Amino acid sequence: MFENLSERLSGVFDRLTKQGALSEDDVKTALREVRVALLEADVSLSVARDFVKAVQDKATGQAVTKSVTPGQQVVKIVHDELVHVLKGDTDNPGALRIDNPPAAILMVGLQGGGKTTTTAKLARRLSGRDGKRVLMASLDVNRPAAMEQLAILGTQIGVDTLPIVAGQTPVDIARRAKQQASLGGYDVYMLDTAGRLSIDDELMDQVAAVRDVANPRETLLVVDGLTGQDAVHTAENFDGRIGITGVILTRMDGDGRGGAALSMRAVTGKPIKFVGLGEKLDQIEEFHPERVAGRILGMGDIVALVEKAQETIEAEQAERMMKRFQKGQFNMNDLKMQLEQMLKMGGMEGVMGMMPGMAKMQKQVADAGFDDSVLRRQIALIQSMTKKERANPALLQASRKKRIARGAGLEVSELNKLLKMQRQMGDMMKKMGKMGKGGALKQAMRGMFGKGGMPSEAEMQAAQAQMGGGKGGAGQLPPGFPGLGGGSALPPGLSGFGKKK
Repeated sequence: MFENLSERLSGVFDRLTKQGALSEDDVKTALREVRVALLEADVSLSVARDFVKAVQDKATGQAVTKSVTPGQQVVKIVHDELVHVLKGDTDNPGALRIDNPPAAILMVGLQGGGKTTTTAKLARRLSGRDGKRVLMASLDVNRPAAMEQLAILGTQIGVDTLPIVAGQTPVDIARRAKQQASLGGYDVYMLDTAGRLSIDDELMDQVAAVRDVANPRETLLVVDGLTGQDAVHTAENFDGRIGITGVILTRMDGDGRGGAALSMRAVTGKPIKFVGLGEKLDQIEEFHPERVAGRILGMGDIVALVEKAQETIEAEQAERMMKRFQKGQFNMNDLKMQLEQMLKMGGMEGVMGMMPGMAKMQKQVADAGFDDSVLRRQIALIQSMTKKERANPALLQASRKKRIARGAGLEVSELNKLLKMQRQMGDMMKKMGKMGKGGALKQAMRGMFGKGGMPSEAEMQAAQAQMGGGKGGAGQLPPGFPGLGGGSALPPGLSGFGKKK
């Protein structure tokens, strides 16, 4: 979503950080380019103007001109201001007020914004991650099969839905949902209201009537992030007529320019609580201003990477893997497990986007034709091996290699690349195991793999520095992210796996 903005800002800051000292003219020139980049990203004019002015006021002070690294100091000021624009003065913008069961969450928005799917995504998150007992109810009596859609989604995610009774009005359904939630001992009940193609009085009156009956703890507006500034206008209208408590931006994985996210908080004063990142029912994330600002400025999002790893890796399995790695034991079964793990975490693009220092490499990897099909082909090669061959790759001689490559429908040369990658990773695991003994890396990895909870920020930074992601260096992936080491134009281990010319 923020790819173009990130590229533009990266170019501006690269020039700044290369200079030993900065004059006021240097800062003004850079901030002029920042403003153009923000406007091109569809950020509203008033927000872009205020943003640049706030940064300029802070960046032309004595603290910057006398700083050891003035360019980096300016980048930090821009980062802090981005966080402020996205966050406002709220300490925890993503927190939902659902402390008084049964708490009502009213989902509102225009038709086509993904409201029903988002309702199911949020219900799945609340029940699975937060341990809440959730009831969903569809109040959409206008759109054909809207109620059936929510019922099907409820079955898929294991969340109860209110039984459908034909002929009831949205207000009647809201009353029935409230009663069912109270009698059934539910913690949260979610009301999925009807949408329209545009805002009209009938829509607003209907939503207002439901709001008065349910008295919701949260009224969440679901808007399509690809609609740009129209999303901001929609939020203003709904807030003025209904009163919203937060926003959920959908389709934030698309190729839109991201200006809505940057403008939404500043213009409406309402926090962005969640973002939808795809069609799958687990693709919703809490909105963290600090992390989004980090991604925009190419700083990565190591915390999100750790959280994703914790969700997809079994703790006991990971502990066994870690012990093997420290002994330098790394066979094809381990490699297959990690390739599959990487696909679960969003594939190469998703993981690299969250790694500090890897954002610039992302485009190089894409241009060279590397995508998730690379990982799937590598998995196919491993699946073509026998159990003995996977456990001991040293057995693979010429005749066996031909059989394995033929079984996967690939060339022997690609299998040789995979074997080389497995050997390189085995060596790397051994070195990292030694480095981590009793140190920050081991603690950070244990946190990542679900042992001992989330590592502290200091531990993560220390581990990142040990892995080569320190000052100015390209971030290097920890175990679990095969073949993506830093320090070269393209990740080692993947050459020869690109798209066929």
